[in-house]
Amino acid sequence: MNKKQFKSYIEITLINSGKQLIVNLHKIPLLLLFCILFSNCTEPYALQTNTYEEVLVVEATITNEFKNQEVILSVTSPLEVKEQIFVTGAEVIVSDNQGNKYNFEENGGKYISKNAFQAYPDREYKLTINTKNGKSYESTTETLSPVNALKDVTATVETKDSVTGVAIHVDSYDPTGNAKYYRYEYEETYKIIAPKWVNQKTIVLSEMTLGIVPNPPDTKVCYSSAKSTDILLANTSILTEDKLHYLVRFISDQNYIISHRYSILVHQYIENLASYNYYATLRKISGSGSILSPIQPGFVDGNLKSIDNPDEKVIGYFDVASVSSKRIYFNYKDLFPFQQLPPYYTNCDEDIYPFCFGLPPCRGSALMQDVGFEKVSYQFLEGINYHMVLAPCGDCTSFSSNIKPPFWID
Repeated sequence: MNKKQFKSYIEITLINSGKQLIVNLHKIPLLLLFCILFSNCTEPYALQTNTYEEVLVVEATITNEFKNQEVILSVTSPLEVKEQIFVTGAEVIVSDNQGNKYNFEENGGKYISKNAFQAYPDREYKLTINTKNGKSYESTTETLSPVNALKDVTATVETKDSVTGVAIHVDSYDPTGNAKYYRYEYEETYKIIAPKWVNQKTIVLSEMTLGIVPNPPDTKVCYSSAKSTDILLANTSILTEDKLHYLVRFISDQNYIISHRYSILVHQYIENLASYNYYATLRKISGSGSILSPIQPGFVDGNLKSIDNPDEKVIGYFDVASVSSKRIYFNYKDLFPFQQLPPYYTNCDEDIYPFCFGLPPCRGSALMQDVGFEKVSYQFLEGINYHMVLAPCGDCTSFSSNIKPPFWID
């Protein structure tokens, strides 16, 4: 394969850090498979996809939590395609060695089990996939990993790499010493208060007329959520006891997401050695540092195979893991009582629009357009001058949701 031919198994974002090129495998951990072959060179090269191989990607973790389990099926795509391409119309079945079969149905890009179920110890589970184009895939049989509850999640003020922020650690302990291999995911949710919200707003009444009306209070406070994307692994196999204190998240004190109230839900998965090594390999690939690194990764084999064609590549791992979760909350002022709030994520300086039409300084047409497309938010009127800010500064619903999550505690 030469430099003009790139066979992609994932989407890659290249970030120029000034010192090195970092391969940021930012999509889904199971998509961290790719093959890049370069001759010795250091000049910049724009990655393009002239050819690529479409490969099935499987994300499937079945746990001991009684719920409707999920499986996500997608295919690899060229680098220039930004969206994940989901596989539709497939038959997805999880079965065990006691004759139980759990059928999954398609739902919004995922396959959800029709009935809630949980994985049990001492049972063997297998994933079977039949696609609408007649291909069949199956996993090796997997058993539930040891059960070990997450002991605690804490948030403390620390300094990391000369940056002060909030360090979120997990603590876990297994007195039996059977757990050993840990994987973590988290979902963070944070409260947003629009810093320039006022109780009035502008609306377009006619082609050259604006009106000022009451602004609904439900545009002031919002809640946003995000899921972890990094592969977070820890193991205690070389320690004298199965005891863990692990950093899952560090947030700078200047990050606006902790400006008010913040919550994080941490999931702890206990892995077996094979699944741990699989995720560790993916993490090693994502942390290779430079696309010109001597470590040139290739295809990473999981536990899924094509029934029809043993040589066909399949990306992913059917994981049967015990899970436990814990949620915590904290307020910025509780951790940083004497500091100003972090800066908002966007500039909220006022922009003045003289509401007249014609030559500058008139900006009536621009104001009508920006108000009509909800690009700006009203502050106050001074003569013919409308003082406005960017919409997110005065209306958090322009980029977030004003629906309070059902789990949220103020």
